[in-house]
Amino acid sequence: MKKLVLLVCLLGGIAMAEEQQQAKKKQNIGIVIHGGAGTIMRENLSDEQEQSIKHDLQAALDAGYAVLEQGGDATQGVIAAIKVLENSVHFNAGKGAVYTKPGKHELDASIMRGSDLEAGAVAGVSFTKNPILAAEQVMLNSPHVMLGGSGADTFSKLKGLEQVENSYFDTQARYKAWQEVDAKTKAKEADQASQQDVLAAEFKFGTVGAVAVDTNGNLAAGTSTGGMTYKAWGRIGDSPVIGAGTYADNRSCGISATGHGEYFIRYAVAHDICARVRYQNKPLQQAAEEVIMQELKSMGGSGGIIGMDPEGNPVMVFNTPGMYRGLKIPNQAKVAIYGDE
Repeated sequence: MKKLVLLVCLLGGIAMAEEQQQAKKKQNIGIVIHGGAGTIMRENLSDEQEQSIKHDLQAALDAGYAVLEQGGDATQGVIAAIKVLENSVHFNAGKGAVYTKPGKHELDASIMRGSDLEAGAVAGVSFTKNPILAAEQVMLNSPHVMLGGSGADTFSKLKGLEQVENSYFDTQARYKAWQEVDAKTKAKEADQASQQDVLAAEFKFGTVGAVAVDTNGNLAAGTSTGGMTYKAWGRIGDSPVIGAGTYADNRSCGISATGHGEYFIRYAVAHDICARVRYQNKPLQQAAEEVIMQELKSMGGSGGIIGMDPEGNPVMVFNTPGMYRGLKIPNQAKVAIYGDE
C-alpha cells in the first residue's frame, strides 16, 4: 500500500512539474509588430483613421499571438500577423502597397527562423496576394534564399499560393500619393528635389513586420513591403534582404526593420543589432538604440525596428516622429502610432 501511495505521489509530482514547465514556457511567448515608421503626425490622421489603423494592428497581434498561445511555432505566428497587415489597406504591403514610377506594384517580403538560420525572401513580385507566404515557400521548398520578379511569382504559383491581378493592390489613397509625386517630379528639373518628394510620400505609411518567440524559445522574424512610392522599376529595398531588414538568431534576437531601405542595407541594421547582443552581451534595448538612435541617425538614416530576445522581451525603437507598432506578451498588450505613446 505504501508503495502504491509513493507511486501516486511520484506520478503526481511529475505531472505537476510538467505543468509548471509548460506554464513557464508560456510566460516567455510573445509577438511584436510594426506597420511602418516615418513622419506620422496626429494632425495628419483623423480620429476615424487612427482607430481603424489601431484596430488592424490589434487584429494582427491577436492572430499571431493566438498561434503562439496554442503551442504553434514562431514562424507561423509571424506569418499570421503579417498576413493581416498585408490584407489591410492601411499599410504599405500587400493590398495597401504603393505604386512604382510606371504606376504598378512590386512587392518584397522575407522570413527567417532563429532556430537554424533558415530564411526565404521574394523581391519584385506582382501577382502573389500574400508575399510573406511566397517568402515562406522559398525558405521551405527551395535551395535558394531569395527569388525575384516573374520567377518569384511563377514559383509561388507552382506552390499553390493565391494569385491576383496587379490591380488588386490598387487603393485610392496610394494612387493619389503617386499622382502627387508624379506631378511634382515632372514639374521640377532637380533630381534631388524629386527624390525628397518621393521620400516624403514613402514615410507617410510604410513596411510591415513581425517578430515572435514561441513556447520552445524559438525566434522568427518577417517583413513585407510595397517598397517606395514612385520607385524605379526593379528597385529593391531592405525588407527582403536578410541581415538588413530581417534577421533572427536564437543566440541573440529577432529583428524586423522599416524606414529608408538604402541605409538599412548599407549598415546591415538587423544583423548589426543581433551581433551586438550576441558578441558584446548587450541587452537588446541598448543594442537597438545604439544602431537606430546613434549610428543610423547620425548618417541621415530614418526609420525604426521591432525586436524580441529569446526570453520574450520586446523592443520598439525608431528615430522618426512615429511608427505603427504593437506588442503582445502574457501580461501586456499595446498598440501605438505616435512617438509620445
